[in-house]
Amino acid sequence: MKKILVTGGAGYIASNLIKRLILEDEIQEIISLDNYFSGSENNHYNSEKVTYINGNTWDIDSIFAKNDFDTIFHFGEYSRIVYSFEDFEFVSKSIVIGTLEVLKFCLKNNSKLIYSASSSKFGNGGLDENLSPYSFFKSKNVELIKNFKQWFNLNYEICYFFNVYGENHIREGKYATVIAIFENQYLDKKALTVVGDGIQSRDFTHINDVCSGIMKVCHINRNGEYYLRYGENFKIIDIARKFGTTIEFIEERRGERFNSEDFESDTEDLLKWKANINLLQYIEDFITKNG
Repeated sequence: MKKILVTGGAGYIASNLIKRLILEDEIQEIISLDNYFSGSENNHYNSEKVTYINGNTWDIDSIFAKNDFDTIFHFGEYSRIVYSFEDFEFVSKSIVIGTLEVLKFCLKNNSKLIYSASSSKFGNGGLDENLSPYSFFKSKNVELIKNFKQWFNLNYEICYFFNVYGENHIREGKYATVIAIFENQYLDKKALTVVGDGIQSRDFTHINDVCSGIMKVCHINRNGEYYLRYGENFKIIDIARKFGTTIEFIEERRGERFNSEDFESDTEDLLKWKANINLLQYIEDFITKNG
């Protein structure tokens, strides 16, 4: 990997990934392509290796008329479940049209694709992929990528992310993540808002573990799927109680899954990787630091 393109490079996961990629001696140049819909210039890194470009993935071919990207990390898609109903037009353009253009671009330039898939499709026997526009489109992109391998010999690896939290997670606005929301409410001495009765469960994975897993995927070539997860489900109400403060229950929201689905995975063996950061210990450390 000498020259890298990261779509969504000013976003949460991709910006933390860029921080890791900068340290790789074999990587000479990193280009970030982001339209700043949810990304932020605050996530930029001041490095001579990195160039930030404001643009859309569906314009990728015209933006990069001349290129020689060895690998393209495609993380630049819309990434929220609940608001994907009201943002439907942008969701479809970002996830459907944008990703198709990225796949065509990879083929045209013989670039390896590393795709950011969503764990939202897992659950309820596979039916949860139909709960929201976001989940549906993301799941269909996985099928499309696999078909591109069969049809056109696309070189790819697919990473699934499970409720990522930690450094740089979005703290404010409607695209904020649940752990970041709880942290902000705790710091502001407000009640922690729990959706429904809070017994819905999720598998939460720290950003450092996720990035370590992605870096392992960088050096593997098998056109495979990798589940970068901690491997334990936590109930939302238990997470909120861990903060030791007041809790307020709010109305359930359309499109949310009830539970994460547990399933067998060979990811740890394939990558020689394991997520090590426990969410409850992370919260304890956060309270110790800010209590």
